[in-house]
Amino acid sequence: MNKHRRMNLILRFFKGSKRFFIIAVLASLATTILNALIPQIFRFTIDSVLGGEGYKYLASHLWVMSLLLIGVALLSGGALFLTRTYTAKSGENFAKNLRDALFSHVQRLPMKWHDKHQTGDIIQRCTSDVEVIRNFVLTQFLEVFRTIFIVTVSFGMMLSMNVKLSLLTLIFVPIVVLYSTIFYRLIAKRFTIADEAEGELSTVVQENATGVRVVRAFGREKFEMERFREKNEGFARLWIRLGTLSGLYWGVGDLITGLQVVTVIVVGAIEAVNGHITVGEFIAFASYNTTLVWPVRGLGRILSDMSKAGVSFERMEYILNAKEEDYSKEVRHETKNYEIAFSHVNFAYDTEKQVLKDVDFIIPQGSVFGILGGTGSGKSTIIQLLNRLYELKDGDGNVMVGGRNVKEIPLEWLRKNVGMVLQEPFLYSRTIGENIAASVPGATMEEIREAAKIACVDEAIMNFVDGYDTLVGERGVTLSGGQRQRIAIARMLLQKTPIMVFDDSLSAVDSETDSRIRKALLQNRKQTTIILISHRITTLMNADQIMVLHQGRIEELGTHKELIGQQGIYRRIYDIQMSQDDRMQVEE
Repeated sequence: MNKHRRMNLILRFFKGSKRFFIIAVLASLATTILNALIPQIFRFTIDSVLGGEGYKYLASHLWVMSLLLIGVALLSGGALFLTRTYTAKSGENFAKNLRDALFSHVQRLPMKWHDKHQTGDIIQRCTSDVEVIRNFVLTQFLEVFRTIFIVTVSFGMMLSMNVKLSLLTLIFVPIVVLYSTIFYRLIAKRFTIADEAEGELSTVVQENATGVRVVRAFGREKFEMERFREKNEGFARLWIRLGTLSGLYWGVGDLITGLQVVTVIVVGAIEAVNGHITVGEFIAFASYNTTLVWPVRGLGRILSDMSKAGVSFERMEYILNAKEEDYSKEVRHETKNYEIAFSHVNFAYDTEKQVLKDVDFIIPQGSVFGILGGTGSGKSTIIQLLNRLYELKDGDGNVMVGGRNVKEIPLEWLRKNVGMVLQEPFLYSRTIGENIAASVPGATMEEIREAAKIACVDEAIMNFVDGYDTLVGERGVTLSGGQRQRIAIARMLLQKTPIMVFDDSLSAVDSETDSRIRKALLQNRKQTTIILISHRITTLMNADQIMVLHQGRIEELGTHKELIGQQGIYRRIYDIQMSQDDRMQVEE
């Protein structure tokens, strides 16, 4: 990212805090000027008050000079207080704007983007990288201005007293700047590698934490600890190298700045002994030299932090430049027709393997449509295309809702009107009631319980000590698989969407509960279109139409009665799943 783009990015997120930063800069300038006056007061006191004849009153009333010093120090302290206060305000507001923009942008990125990026790395970019930039803005960004002020004011004062000593001091400045620049280039590359390693380490922790049940069930604790230890050791080695490089820089830097201080003191003392400068000027000059050394010395730290912030800016810009899903169309979309049609749809993810091949079918409004197929047959892909979690390329067919291409339907409207329950539902670390109401914020308890009753989970919830106020563990780990699925179903039912999709979302409930849920759905569906995806024949057999997918193609399409009359995939699965008595009962 070039400097111009980086500055534009900084200014973009400084919205609402520019005035705070300007106040901080002006206060920093005032602090610098006030601090620069103190050596001049000492010089005047030593040379003119104590060593001269024209200020007898001040010589006999040195408390006046002491009060002057105290007054300047108090003003300097007040200016420093304003500097720190308004720097904090501008920096924290900047970080808040940046976090808001990142989180909002990530929410609108397409599934294809999320498929390519690890969750741990995304989290690291949105937390650690933001913190690096926040620290730079809070400390080093203002330090750039402060360094300019100190160098300008101090060097100006030094020139006014002794040009020879000033030029001697100036010799060391380009050496420190050149040395710091070389260090800046070295650390920038190494910090990029270390930052990426931190993202990998975060991913390992995140995967282990979310998959804790699998780790326990398969006894993978030792394997996971070794995996983490390997990543952690690599991460530690990278930061040790950075620490070694940093230590080398500060060591050599201290040597250079130490030589500068010693050189100025020795030459200044000689000049004072020879009468070329006064004692007061020598003391003031030494004070300015010390003041000048540390901002220049700190240039390496500024450049180091700037390099880290630059890397973090690039990592975040990568996210911010990723193309969002198109939410530009107006949300309002009037329709009373919710017929779904897939017209000669072909689809592949990033691989060359086609997931769907010439898929063509119609789901009439208000009907129950079943989809049966093996793993990888394309069942879930159909739903993801309907909801535009993935987009069809031009020429790969069309997906229509109500006679209108879904590409032309506003995303927000589409996703509010196509309710989905997935096989592995996600639950928040909140109460059961809050999880159900997540789809309709502000829903009443009566509405929440009504949805839960249709999902056949109300009774189970009421058996908990705290009922609907029962806290759910992270990702719902404190509940059984069937309970999680039914709570997710209740959450979707609360939306009362005209299209409801159940993507193998009854797989974790027993057959009796499955039957009760389907019966309740049919009784309460009105004109709702229901799509059932399942491996169970019993879940699908009462659907108005059943589609059988095999390797991305539609192999069979018809009613349960029609399909068991054929010697195809559906009949074979039916014979495997159903006992002889069950088959006779169903066929009767």
